[in-house]
Amino acid sequence: MARHLITSALPYINGIKHLGNMVGSMLPADVHARYLRQRGHDVLYICATDEHGTPAELAAKEAGLPVADFCAQQHDAQKAIYDGFSLAFDYFGRSSSPQNVEITQRIARSLHANGFIEERAIRQVYSLADERFLPDRYIVGTCPHCGYDKARGDQCENCTRVLDPTDLIDARSAISGSSELEVRETKHLFLLQSKLAGEVEAWIDEAGREWPTLASSIARKWLTEGLQDRAITRDLEWGVPVPADTWPELAADGKVFYVWFDAPIEYIGATKEWADHNPAERDWQSWWYGADADGVQYTQFMAKDNVPFHTVMFPATQLGTREPWKRVDYVKAFNWLTYYGGKFSTSQKRGIFTDAALELLPADYWRYFLIANAPESDDTSFTWELFSASVNKDLADTLGNFVNRVLSFSRKRFGDDVPAGAAAGDAERRLGEEVAGLLAEYEQQMDALQFRKAAQALRALWSAGNVYLEEKAPWLEIKTDPDAAALTLRTAMNLIHLYAVLSEPFVPASAKVLRGVFDLPGDDRSWITAEEARALDTVPAGTSFTVPPVLFAKITEEDLESYRERFGGSEA
Repeated sequence: MARHLITSALPYINGIKHLGNMVGSMLPADVHARYLRQRGHDVLYICATDEHGTPAELAAKEAGLPVADFCAQQHDAQKAIYDGFSLAFDYFGRSSSPQNVEITQRIARSLHANGFIEERAIRQVYSLADERFLPDRYIVGTCPHCGYDKARGDQCENCTRVLDPTDLIDARSAISGSSELEVRETKHLFLLQSKLAGEVEAWIDEAGREWPTLASSIARKWLTEGLQDRAITRDLEWGVPVPADTWPELAADGKVFYVWFDAPIEYIGATKEWADHNPAERDWQSWWYGADADGVQYTQFMAKDNVPFHTVMFPATQLGTREPWKRVDYVKAFNWLTYYGGKFSTSQKRGIFTDAALELLPADYWRYFLIANAPESDDTSFTWELFSASVNKDLADTLGNFVNRVLSFSRKRFGDDVPAGAAAGDAERRLGEEVAGLLAEYEQQMDALQFRKAAQALRALWSAGNVYLEEKAPWLEIKTDPDAAALTLRTAMNLIHLYAVLSEPFVPASAKVLRGVFDLPGDDRSWITAEEARALDTVPAGTSFTVPPVLFAKITEEDLESYRERFGGSEA
């Protein structure tokens, strides 16, 4: 089977992430990884905390901690939340790791040797109040393109345009708030993207043919506007140091690499971290370097603001090394998840952040809703009304109620074993064909990384069981034909087992509960074949079963009111 390398955009170390960050990268990557593992593929899912850059230093200062200690604490806090969401990373690393330092410096040396890094004297903003040069993210002001008044010196998060600090209107220091700024000369390293533009464009022409429109259009927009040489070093205390053996003067000045230079390299670094934990069995280079990596299918997941760095800057970095680094095959990009049409905001207490989400409800509620409403073709607006309708209708009624009705009624009438009953008839054969067709649709959409459509197919599979149950009405059959009722319940129980297997990428905890309903010690299947879907006989008569607690509790109007009050109302 194929080898699949999967990475999701690195969550920044500074603070707990909101649901938009979850659905824009890590969660769909996890669903994809789980699905591929179930289908028998060799999968490596890598992620890490992105720990360098200005915000980390500022947040550490505000917390009164050394930046290294702050990042270590935040890494553990984020990892605990991702564990709570059942994100099954093969490894969740740190961009501050020795492995990332080693590989980042190695790549920088290769770029320099090939003439793609140049040392330049530039004029940079210096803060008189802070007595230091200000890296771009230490400078805030008004974006000249869209007028957003909190734009950073490297990029406007409102319109996503890349900026230079000197572009900002009414610029001020993010440290002191002082506008007493002046421009002085200092030296930095530049990645000569302009010399690599043709190669990047040729690569995108080839690799980007099958990318979603969102990813390819953003990449081509950057190419059309022209690739500019970009400074890849900063004046910071925390980061990957410029190697003294190559740039002794800059190293002596304490220059570090720009976070967007080393952060994508951390995908490789985290893979080496993973391998170093068990070197006898794991080889990081077979996923990333040389001929051994040729058979790897590499898929990246990210929100649209990260697309330029992953489709242009990082590939340019890889191409410029003149080494056989594995480059991405498929970029799955997402639009924004908004909160009632507006942005999530910690300061304004608007929106749900991942830690609070897990306090309210189990992870499967959020996983299913977010993937079923993933912002693939356009932005998606989170509302409590939409969330509760999805949970109540799809999870509680369509899946959860079906499971409870079938198992409770069968135990009441036939005991704790799956009843035998009559042989399958026309209704069961029709159901089997329908289920096999829906399974094929589900597989097709999952293979295509069309998550909303995959969720629709999974929901249709759940619905098919309810339609069958209403049609057969075992509560009526039992009165005149117990064998017919037993057949209906046995068939329905096989549907429950099928749902347990197929639903695992979306709702892994609930799927595990459903797998545990039936005493099937020899059942090691990871997927359901079309033949099994048609036959619906993977759970034979006589198999003992248990009735689990309620899988999904409904969200009440009282719940909704309390959620709106706590997290903000409907006004954006």
